[in-house]
Amino acid sequence: MARKDAKDVETMANLLKQGATLTEYACPVCASPLFKLRTGELWCAKDQKQVIIVKEGETTAEATRTLTLNTVESTLLTKIQEIEKKLKEETDAAQLEKLTVTLASLLENLEKIRRIKK
Repeated sequence: MARKDAKDVETMANLLKQGATLTEYACPVCASPLFKLRTGELWCAKDQKQVIIVKEGETTAEATRTLTLNTVESTLLTKIQEIEKKLKEETDAAQLEKLTVTLASLLENLEKIRRIKK
């Protein structure tokens, strides 16, 4: 077995150890088997990329909807954490007010994203 092939097999084995499951799908680029991660994403171990399957009659936008919502949710959570850290350190009342308004807006948008995902 070539060195690259052995590395690919090792990567696949590690995915399985981490709780990923082997699917019946193959990567459209390299034909390697696709894995379903715990997050629900399809993953090509060989290309180290997420794969999105567009079903017949489905648009690319519809197929990437969940990925887009997950990305926005992740970004919002990161920003909420950043604001939370700044709140702990801030002592100026005007800055505290700005931060809390921003935090409230981020939380509201996070709630909206989570409702849309359901």
